[in-house]
Amino acid sequence: MRDRPAGLAEAELMVALTEGWGIEPHSVEYLPVGAGSYHWSVVDQRRTAWFVKVDDLGVEEAGRDDAFDQLGRSFGTALALRRDAGLDFVLAPIPTATDTAVWRLTSRYALSVFPKVAGAAGHFGTHRPEDHVEVIGLLAELHEATPIVADTASRAELVLPGRDKLEEALQNLDREWTGGPYAEPARKMLSAHAGHVRRLLADFDRRVDQVRDSAAVWVVTHGEPHPGNVMRTSAGLRLIDWGTVQIAPPERDLWMLTSALARMLGEDPVGDDGVLVRYTRATGRAVSPAGLALYPLWWRLADIAIFVDELRRPHGTGEDIAASLTYLTGYLESSRD
Repeated sequence: MRDRPAGLAEAELMVALTEGWGIEPHSVEYLPVGAGSYHWSVVDQRRTAWFVKVDDLGVEEAGRDDAFDQLGRSFGTALALRRDAGLDFVLAPIPTATDTAVWRLTSRYALSVFPKVAGAAGHFGTHRPEDHVEVIGLLAELHEATPIVADTASRAELVLPGRDKLEEALQNLDREWTGGPYAEPARKMLSAHAGHVRRLLADFDRRVDQVRDSAAVWVVTHGEPHPGNVMRTSAGLRLIDWGTVQIAPPERDLWMLTSALARMLGEDPVGDDGVLVRYTRATGRAVSPAGLALYPLWWRLADIAIFVDELRRPHGTGEDIAASLTYLTGYLESSRD
């Protein structure tokens, strides 16, 4: 995120770090990285470095408490995976003095703290074929740890987040959108592709029914194991950003190591679908074609719903909202009939 969180003073962040973790900041640097959350590098008085993360619980007050509870369960699951399941590749948050994984910073924002690890993460996109074996090994190990966190992790619902807002937008394409400078371009773009988006929604419903009717065993999944959430360190790979961890079909993770991700991004398929064979050998668990078909569609539609909602709301001319229009355009134009 390049724009800083609206209505949050950095001084509030510093006070919470001291109260929640006993961290007395010496220097603070905002990091315009990642998507969906805000990040800082903080060095304390003892010269220990920390990676600090602030999550937005929602523009509307209704639903923020549920979002905070869900984030707490997600980060609590990450802690359990590292401490109880012994998965060293899980880069989990540092618990507060009261052993909670996340701190309610304000009504709208939640704070978490992570160790500052030397290494480099990739970028959102496809995994390099030469990394497939190592990444599939991490996912197999993660999925096998399901019994340890079965009572901690939340269970995924086979519903599209933000669908109500997207369908509302589709029903209001004949009137001007006045939320801000990018609202009307977004309306015109969605209007040009409205029929296809509606067909994608119908296809999503069919695929959900197929997955729901399958007898596949659900496992603990990371949810977004793309290269941007895989950090290469001197001690090996680390999986970061555990805000999306849930009990779900294993294909929720696995599809990102197939050629489906490249196709969704409009790139030449370079995925090694042989990773699925390796996964089955490692876990004894068969991979469901229905699940592999559902999750690329889920990802595309969920992003479209997020960007449409952001662009309909009141907004200015910041870099993040401009990027939302760019991403929405890319999704819609790459999914033409």
